[in-house]
Parts: sequence; C-alpha cells; structure tokens
Amino acid sequence: MKDEKVRDIHERIYQFVIAVLKYIRKLPKTPENLIIIGQLARSATSMGANDQEADGTHTKRDFISKYTIVRKETKESAYWLRALSDLNPNFAEEGLRLMGEAIEIAKIVSTIIYKTSNK
Repeated sequence: MKDEKVRDIHERIYQFVIAVLKYIRKLPKTPENLIIIGQLARSATSMGANDQEADGTHTKRDFISKYTIVRKETKESAYWLRALSDLNPNFAEEGLRLMGEAIEIAKIVSTIIYKTSNK
C-alpha cells in the first residue's frame, strides 16, 4: 500500500484488498494459518466487491445496505489480521499495520453510511 493516504474510498479499499492478499502469500501455511487465511481472503475481497456494488446502486437504501456489508467485512478482516499477527510474530508488524488500515476504513465507511442515512 502507498505511504500517503488515498482519499478516494474505492481506491483505498482496493489497495487494502491487494495489500492483504500479498500479505497472506507470505505467511507460513500451517493448519491454523490456512483456516484464518481463507477467512481473511473472503472477508477482504468481499469488502472490495460490495464497495463496487455500492458504487453502482440506484437507490439510497441499496447503497446503505452494500456499505453496511463493507463495514462488517472490514471489521471481520481486522479481527483475522489481529489473529494472524498474534500467531505469526515474524509477520506481526505488517499484519498490525493492515489491521490499523482496516479500522480506519471501517470508520470512514461508518461516516459514509451515517451521512447518507441522514440526507
């Protein structure tokens, strides 16, 4: 992921998804890691897919629904990143950095949902 913060939420989510997928390639393929890696890959890629679906919606209700899923999947991704960081101390720094980015994205998405709901 780039050092400077990406202002466009769609690009920021995309860059996060790519960074997560690159991160999980590096992890040891232990039995417990494989389970969590699968969960993380699904939740992170779901973030991106639902973000793109939200961008193409025609109603406010559908937009909010898709972004609610993005927020849920982002929080789940943060959880799996924390677990992987605790299980893999040699990869913890990168995992915790990604977890921090997930938390920031979740806050931004929450703000988008709130502002859209109150329009």
